[in-house]
Amino acid sequence: MKLSRPARRATLVVHVTAAAGWLGLTLGLLALAFAAITTGSAATTEAAARSMKLFADWLVLPLALLTLLSGLLLSLGTPWGLSKHRWVYTKFWLTLATTAASAFALRPGINDTVATVSAGSPPANPTGLIAGPIVSLSAYLFMTILSVLKPWGLTRRGQRQRDRKRRDQIQRASTHKPVDAKDVRQTA
Repeated sequence: MKLSRPARRATLVVHVTAAAGWLGLTLGLLALAFAAITTGSAATTEAAARSMKLFADWLVLPLALLTLLSGLLLSLGTPWGLSKHRWVYTKFWLTLATTAASAFALRPGINDTVATVSAGSPPANPTGLIAGPIVSLSAYLFMTILSVLKPWGLTRRGQRQRDRKRRDQIQRASTHKPVDAKDVRQTA
């Protein structure tokens, strides 16, 4: 499957926008978590935790899924492929892992914190509140570096496909009629 140029460009815009939004949202969550664990005010802690819950419930998962799906569409609809290049393969699995972590670790952790601070208690695990955004931010920055630098070359599958394509090109070139040096006239 090949995406047309307009479809590829539109998908790329969606992917970059969603990924940048996810990265920015994570920075916001990190700032709110830092405010929640460093302040001495119970009201500030509760407000920061409730804000984190709002972001986590309404924005994190949709942006994560949009990033994952648009990246998958780009990899399958362009010559990069999903399993041809190591950097694409790594980005896909990291995106899948961070999406799962957002759904099954980050959101429940924030919800537990909100329940705790709403009852008037300090956060039960303040380091857990900030650890999720730090890990996510590290993963997103690493994936951004992969997107820009495109390191590591081809996977084994990508090497086999490249070698097969080269063999086919050589075979097609060798089936043409050879040119005889005696039949070639000099024109100049």
